[in-house]
Amino acid sequence: MDQTKRPLRIPPEFALYAEKHGIFDMYKRLIEQLIIAKPEEPIGYLIHLLKKENDDVPQICILGPPCSGKHSIAKLISSKMRCALLTPKTLLEETDNEIKRKILKVFNKERSENTTLWEQLPKIPPDLLVRILRARFDLADCVKKGWILEGFPQTRGQALAMQENGLFPKHCIVLEAPDTVLVERAAGKRIDKKTGDVYHTTFDWPGNPEVQYRLKEPKGYKEVDMFNKLVVYHRHIDGILRCYEQVVKKVNADQPKADVFSQAFSFLCCQPRSSAPHTPRIILIGCKGSGKGVQAALLANKYNLVNVHCGQLIKQSIAQETPSGLAAKPYVEKNLIIPDNIVLDILKDRLCRLDCVTRGWVLHEYPRSREQAEQLDKAGLRPNRVFFLDIPNDSVIERLTLRAMDPVTGEKYHLLYNPPISQEVKDRLWKNEKDSVENVQKNLSQFVAFSEELLDYYTEGQHVNSDQDPHTVFECLESMICKPLPKNFN
Repeated sequence: MDQTKRPLRIPPEFALYAEKHGIFDMYKRLIEQLIIAKPEEPIGYLIHLLKKENDDVPQICILGPPCSGKHSIAKLISSKMRCALLTPKTLLEETDNEIKRKILKVFNKERSENTTLWEQLPKIPPDLLVRILRARFDLADCVKKGWILEGFPQTRGQALAMQENGLFPKHCIVLEAPDTVLVERAAGKRIDKKTGDVYHTTFDWPGNPEVQYRLKEPKGYKEVDMFNKLVVYHRHIDGILRCYEQVVKKVNADQPKADVFSQAFSFLCCQPRSSAPHTPRIILIGCKGSGKGVQAALLANKYNLVNVHCGQLIKQSIAQETPSGLAAKPYVEKNLIIPDNIVLDILKDRLCRLDCVTRGWVLHEYPRSREQAEQLDKAGLRPNRVFFLDIPNDSVIERLTLRAMDPVTGEKYHLLYNPPISQEVKDRLWKNEKDSVENVQKNLSQFVAFSEELLDYYTEGQHVNSDQDPHTVFECLESMICKPLPKNFN
């Protein structure tokens, strides 16, 4: 048989190893950079990229009209994420002399009153600006820690030129505020000439008398100047945003600075959806009545995952008389707790099959303790998504104690949410003893006893409020499965 036509036999451990070390994402980044740069020596170029200590660094653009707070928010984010802050002023001051001379020629031709060199950036040829950015991004601080570009690009032409040269931000934050608010802010704007910090006579006045003495009113922020700047900004911003539709986040700047920063930072913690291969391995943790079975069925149905219910799996293995099932049968008959090693053997046998390895799985009713979670990881079955379905105890009691079944038709009812239509059906409803108030409260206390252990172990677990419509809960789970988990920059 032709070797090229034989099916590829890739062991399931490779997918776990590749996901753990980010191999698929690394392939994706390397191919992207290779297509963008088109180097003459591709192998050497790839080796150079692989030598970088960290390729997954912040790359952020912060845009907005004048006096929207770009500089203040950019400084806060730079301090929080420890990345390089690049402003139009510092970019031009740090560039080499040859490019400076070319820019000065353009500046002298286009120069007008009350304008500075960096305010003439929209009129400077995009190729010169790309050279400036490329030289700055290649420095060690931007390569290792990432960068924040404040107030740039300023035109659609500059944004397109950056894209053509592979300079594309991972996140773009746009600060928005009414023009009247911005004009009012400009009237009270003051700048510390020593540090460059921005203050306001009404909203952000410094408490240090020395700083107050150093503050100066900046040029070019009178009412007429602001209207001219706002006209230019509104002329260009729509074209810029069309270039960054997939990575943009608009934030209302007409609110306290702490709230603006909180919204911007939450967006930066979110990672964009990757096109690298991803096989979901999901664990749903919650008390009985939190909706684990419903959500597992919805996820399995939409994404073709294998729905693994630990209790049903044990019953199935006993019915099939597998070695693990025969070992678990005496414990089930005597209503005793099955040892963890037997349950783990049953789970390993199911989760290591081809359908689980290739399609992914969603597991519920296991693990119930930290020890079981550790054993699951040691068996090479570590999940890449863990969801805690949070629900108040009162809602659980209401959900479970009012459940009933029609013994004639087998239909399931809920006396509050799905009551029977006729009185005849209501009279013959049957309730399970397990759904009594005493048993439900006992199960809740048992779950609470072990839930803290699981919370400490699965530090990346995501909390979802399951005390709402099942489809709303499903949408929350779906959004966190399709996209990478938020980063933690603390």
